[in-house]
Amino acid sequence: MKVEDFTNGKVILIDKPLNWTSFQVVNKIRWAIRRKFNLKKIKVGHAGTLDPLATGLLILCTGKMTKKINLYQAESKEYTGTITLGGTTPSFDLETEVNQTFPTDHITEELLLEAAKSFKGLIQQKPPIYSAIKKDGVRLYELARKGEQTEIKSREVHIIDFEITKIDLPEVSFRIECSKGTYIRSIADDFGKKLESGAHLSSLRRTKSGNFDLSTAISPELFVYKLDV
Repeated sequence: MKVEDFTNGKVILIDKPLNWTSFQVVNKIRWAIRRKFNLKKIKVGHAGTLDPLATGLLILCTGKMTKKINLYQAESKEYTGTITLGGTTPSFDLETEVNQTFPTDHITEELLLEAAKSFKGLIQQKPPIYSAIKKDGVRLYELARKGEQTEIKSREVHIIDFEITKIDLPEVSFRIECSKGTYIRSIADDFGKKLESGAHLSSLRRTKSGNFDLSTAISPELFVYKLDV
């Protein structure tokens, strides 16, 4: 690889590891490129944040290709993951501990499939209080961690497909295709309510974004290794 590949603009598909922030991935890739080519600076950005507890496809753009970030960000996304029934958490995932438990004995396969079907199409969704959305210039998760109550407005999102792929109660595996701006954590929380129970997201992996596929992505470490050889 030549320096011009990165300055003229390159799309890098990374498989984001668990517990990494999207910002940490960007920093590692930027640092590796700068070190390899002895650059003072290089533009590197990502086209769509993944939560630290999520893994999978993270699209990175360098140089002149950073102008296409908004275009890539607007594309539909596909995720796979697991929803755990019977308990809710304040963050709607495993970042926070279960704060309330609910019965699950009444939940059948038919009920699960019907509930999933009800989410398809245009729906109103309220983002989690533990999110990177800003209110008065402050990230919501920063307010949430301080214990501050925040009123969050619902937004319209498009759920193109919601497929239940495996049922092993209390865990339910799924595949979701959705529009930009959809919070899968919120779907998990709403899914629990639809079942007259509670639920939280216990694993999440982004498998597609627009025409980009996770199967062609590599780990940050492998990218650095390939850059150096």
